[in-house]
Amino acid sequence: MRFKVIVGEQVYAVEVPDDLLREAGDFHARLDRDMDRGWQMSREFVAWPDRLQRCQIVADKLLTGIMQGNESTAMLMAGYIALRMPGAIGVDVDASGEMQNTELLYG
Repeated sequence: MRFKVIVGEQVYAVEVPDDLLREAGDFHARLDRDMDRGWQMSREFVAWPDRLQRCQIVADKLLTGIMQGNESTAMLMAGYIALRMPGAIGVDVDASGEMQNTELLYG
């Protein structure tokens, strides 16, 4: 699966192997458990992030993975979003620091 990441004028493609989608369940569950305790989303602390907010948080981690050249992190984060938000083909990440402005892209 090819997952599109837009950051300003830059567009990145993250290739997510199908077997990773099947095998990353434990990792994705750990992400969910971490977010179950609440998360600082820009200037606001969100005690119970909903599904969209969780994907916005993970999109921020996805951006970090791309910027640091960490392909494994980028693939895992893209896979999380694709599995949690069926039909999502990418994200438009707000790089200004406002996670809540990150948008999911649908085909």
